[in-house]
Amino acid sequence: MLPWNVLTNNYSMLTIGTYVLIGLVVLVLIFAKAAIVIIPQSETKIIERLGRYYATLKPGINVIIPFVDRAKTVVTMNRGRYVYSNSIDLREQVYDFDKQNVITKDNIQMQINALLYFQIVDPFKAVYEINNLPNAIEKLTQTTLRNIIGEMELDQTLTSRDIINTRLRGVLDDATNKWGIKVNRVELQDIIPPQSVLQAMEKQMQAERDKRAIILTSEGTKQSQILKSEGEKAAIINRAEADKQQAILRAEGEAQARIRKAEAEAVAIDKITEAVGNSTNPANYLLAQKYIQMMQELATGDQNKTVFLPYEATNVMGSLGGIKELFKNS
Repeated sequence: MLPWNVLTNNYSMLTIGTYVLIGLVVLVLIFAKAAIVIIPQSETKIIERLGRYYATLKPGINVIIPFVDRAKTVVTMNRGRYVYSNSIDLREQVYDFDKQNVITKDNIQMQINALLYFQIVDPFKAVYEINNLPNAIEKLTQTTLRNIIGEMELDQTLTSRDIINTRLRGVLDDATNKWGIKVNRVELQDIIPPQSVLQAMEKQMQAERDKRAIILTSEGTKQSQILKSEGEKAAIINRAEADKQQAILRAEGEAQARIRKAEAEAVAIDKITEAVGNSTNPANYLLAQKYIQMMQELATGDQNKTVFLPYEATNVMGSLGGIKELFKNS
């Protein structure tokens, strides 16, 4: 049987060995955690080894040397505030700048704010070519916007947003190219002139609206009068055409009636000729018949007080005979 002191020493050595083993495992885990770097998609990190650029990490699992390699800390913008981070976002980012005062070519002061959409395409340049990238982009945007607006008058500024956006994007893209930045687009949000200018613009727009209303009213009246005159003209033409057609039809009707009457009289003459034979002239018979009819109308009329007789004696005798027959019939 071993002495008590030997057992105690063995137990102490076992306990120390256990602690050492546990410590080594912990150190390995800490080392592994520090050595393994997982990069999310669309992000990266700049690794410096002993203060010098070493590598740009890619998305996925990356291995570095703990306490020797470290991620470079950069300045980023988060919700309008500058913050420090060791991760670089490679997605398109948007900066919403505060309103700033600008002066137009015709010395009108106004406030403008803009949205800038950009993307980091070269993380190395974005870290080592410029200090405080968000602040540099903001200041460059403000100065460029002042220069562009200073070359334009107020009216042109208010109506040329697309031109301003295009020029601003081109200048910023060229200037930030050396920083590894790609400016995709720039959008002007608000262009706010002074209150006095806004009131003058409102009066001008009201005057333009009134002028347009007067012009539209006069044009409507003019068109109405034109349409009315054209309608009256068409109505006159239609009435004239109707009268013309009516006169033509009336004349044709009268002509047809005369033709039918003449045809009837011709038939009557033929009948009379057959009846009287050669004893008398059928024309004289017809004339006497007409004369008797006329005398009947004169005798029966209320306003007719005078009867005209033919001058020739033979006709007078014939007329008397006709009058005698008239009185007999009456």
